Amino acid sequence: MAEGPGSRETSWPGWRGRSREWALVADLLRAARVGRGGVLLVEGRPGVGKSRMLDVAAATATRWGYRVVRGVADELTQLMPLAPLLSALGEPGCTLRTGDSDGVPGPADQRLQLLDQLQGPLETLVAHGPALLTLDDLQWTDHMTLLALRSLTGDFASSPLIWMLARTTGGGHTPCLDRVFTTLEREGATRIRLEALDDAAVTEVVADVLGAAPEPDVLALAGIADANPFLLVHLIEKLKREGGFRIADGRATLVSTRLPSARAVTRERLEELSGPTRHMLQVAGVLGRSFPVKDLAEMLGESTGDLLPMLEEAMSAGIVVSAGHELAFRHDLLWEAVTESLSSAVRRALHREAGEILLKRGGSAVPAAAHLIHSAGHGDVCALRALDLAAREVLRSSPQTAADLATRALELTDATDPDWVGRAAIAVDALTAVGRLCEAADLARPALSRAPSALAHRLRCALAYILLLSGRPADAVSQADSLLSREDISRDLRGVAQWTVFWGLISLNDLREGQRRAEAVLADRDRHSDAAVVGALLMLSRCAMTDGRVDESFTHLDEALQIGNSGAVEAVQRPYARLLLGHLHRCLCQFDAADLAIRSAEEEIEALGVTVLAAQPALFRARVKLAAARLDDAAAEAEAGMMIADDMGTHGFIRVGLSILAYIAVRRGDMDGAARNMKRYACEPGAPGMLFGSAWERWVEAVVAEAQGDRERAMDILRPTYTDVDRQRRTLITAPLAAAFMTRLALASGNRAYAQTIVDTADQLARRNPGYPIFAAAAAHARGLLHADPADLAFAAANHPQLWERASAAEDLGVLLTMSGASADRERAIGSLDQAHDGYQQIGALRDAARARARLRALGVRRRHWARSHQREFGWDSLTDTERAVAKLIAQGLTNRQAAARMFLSPHTVSAHLRRIFTKLDIASRAELARIFAEERPDRDG
Repeated sequence: MAEGPGSRETSWPGWRGRSREWALVADLLRAARVGRGGVLLVEGRPGVGKSRMLDVAAATATRWGYRVVRGVADELTQLMPLAPLLSALGEPGCTLRTGDSDGVPGPADQRLQLLDQLQGPLETLVAHGPALLTLDDLQWTDHMTLLALRSLTGDFASSPLIWMLARTTGGGHTPCLDRVFTTLEREGATRIRLEALDDAAVTEVVADVLGAAPEPDVLALAGIADANPFLLVHLIEKLKREGGFRIADGRATLVSTRLPSARAVTRERLEELSGPTRHMLQVAGVLGRSFPVKDLAEMLGESTGDLLPMLEEAMSAGIVVSAGHELAFRHDLLWEAVTESLSSAVRRALHREAGEILLKRGGSAVPAAAHLIHSAGHGDVCALRALDLAAREVLRSSPQTAADLATRALELTDATDPDWVGRAAIAVDALTAVGRLCEAADLARPALSRAPSALAHRLRCALAYILLLSGRPADAVSQADSLLSREDISRDLRGVAQWTVFWGLISLNDLREGQRRAEAVLADRDRHSDAAVVGALLMLSRCAMTDGRVDESFTHLDEALQIGNSGAVEAVQRPYARLLLGHLHRCLCQFDAADLAIRSAEEEIEALGVTVLAAQPALFRARVKLAAARLDDAAAEAEAGMMIADDMGTHGFIRVGLSILAYIAVRRGDMDGAARNMKRYACEPGAPGMLFGSAWERWVEAVVAEAQGDRERAMDILRPTYTDVDRQRRTLITAPLAAAFMTRLALASGNRAYAQTIVDTADQLARRNPGYPIFAAAAAHARGLLHADPADLAFAAANHPQLWERASAAEDLGVLLTMSGASADRERAIGSLDQAHDGYQQIGALRDAARARARLRALGVRRRHWARSHQREFGWDSLTDTERAVAKLIAQGLTNRQAAARMFLSPHTVSAHLRRIFTKLDIASRAELARIFAEERPDRDG
């Protein structure tokens, strides 16, 4: 490609010294031509050419035949969810229900649906070839746009879509945007920091403008302009027009004795305009960096035709330019100069007028709130009501924005104002939705003391739920019980409070109290709501599971699902039953059934807007893949779940994903990776909402400690489990591999009594559940270790439904037979260790395979090292079954979302698999994947 950015579009003098930056832009645009996507982050202080870089990139991409869409954020649109993305994609705002919660806490959160709605337009954008999407001034963007960028850039990483994301720095602290840029850069985005021009570039810029080599006094002008190319060019052009330079013999010297500041140059450009045009621009500046002509005309009380002469003058002077359906100030510095020319009192008055005009027009209250928030004073009733309307409007679609609006309204509300409590309730719901639980709780408590009865009950119920999500189940139960003691609460709120109590007791493992309450509810169902009945059934299912009565646990879950399917319980409660069902199927190694249950829960979470649970399906699915010995798939699911948790603000669930990754690292022999994950795991907050996560995580901690050679610490971690039969049953059901591990660990530590308790519990589970072979195999393995019984170990090696455990039992059998010394046993030992070695290698458990090889060498048998593992880290043969299935669908032209629907996965998970596929195949585009698939498929089919 001969032509690229840096050719005719970059002839503007201010682009001198930017060759490196343009090379990066050119590389990305060329990559899109061969089907590769990418993200370019552009940032710099005002005037360094950020917006100009986007302009030139867009012009170049258009000439090359790319589809180009552009959006820009604005101070006055930062309250509008997804405003810059929706304007770029030409999508009208989504019609959303308001955030009223009908008397119960926990409004549905529509962020997941909004992200899903953006997938379609983006897929259409890239369907016919490479595309460029630019978003400018992201320092003003809203929280939903940041979430979308964090999510969608990953989802479309394998598409020929180039994202150019630009922001102006130096205007204040933007931690959320900083975190997004840092994360994107860590994941492969290219960051360009546009600095002030260096001396050589300044010399070239001045020479370009003057047509002569500048003398030192001329170059000193760069200091006045702070080496800002925009200001420097305009300063030199102004002085040139005024005869401020002497040019002779190809050299330019300064003759002007009056040197204006660069800012003064900008102001003087505005002062050269007629009075009516300056006044029009001042009003336009209040409307924002970009503005609709219709709004400007209404603010001025003029027709659009009357404004034409003034608009033409402003555009001819280069102050205002066309920007799609609106007009925009050509540069931030021009916009700032216009707005700074107004006194603060006048600006506030104009914002007030703009807000009132937009309110009277009807429709969304958010644009009006954006103006009124700049003009409202303490106790301003009209402005406060507009902020209330706007907060309720965006509560479901952008709870972070709702929280900002509601808390600002509270700041402007007098403490004695009766509306304070209602505003506090909206803020509590919004803060809860975005995971700011401490702030939500701190606001709910004072509101409780002032709220009328009905609202106080709702707030108390919300506080109980907040405490439950915060990992304080005992406080949640206490708060819900205080609500249940009241006689005047509604049936629905009573049901939600009872459900909260049951889930709190499940988290506390207070099964005796939970069972008593659950039986009382079910004994008199007509007096209780469906929410309370479902909570009771989940409680009894938990009790039955912990007691080892699996069939009974299924029975209670099935009934809870039937009630939930009727839609008679609150949204936040409905997915729990399906997640529990998937968990139970996984424990029993019924992997297909587990996948179906988790997929159904995932669909419910998205449809109902229960974003607080959005990360859980991927994390549950990771445990299923891990049990099925599909380590790559498990890692991809865990990473997807952690990313969703980070995106949605439910950071506690990251801990669960880290425990899964740490366990996978141990199996693969990557002890450094295991240590890194556990170190981060220790720093993350707990996640009591992750169903039965505590027993699993405790076992993983012990597995990692033992693998690191710290047997004493592993014993300390599991000691409470060794001494409590209920904990034992819970652990052996939740982590079926734990029976043999804990027996082996106790014996190695010289504590045969602990080993005996594990074997007794495993035998009890097997007797109680003869229809589930997992229990018989796990018990046989543990019993074989305790009693050194080869028959039990052989049974486990042949019948355990988990591949890793089958290999582990074969290894234990080989070790036992080796110790007998008989020649016949030696051959059996070799055969058993071979089985273990091959089983470990098949699933990628390299650490365990190495141990099995060492045991074989001790018997004089040499087996090839897993040399092929290095070959299989890359290339088509390195792909897992799931990765091949994803590759096939993507190569056939399906989008991530379509592939996810076919495979019962989430788009996030498909994106995670694609990243792994691209790494293994050393490619970066779907086109390359299609080519490789076409080459490999005949061999596969053959």
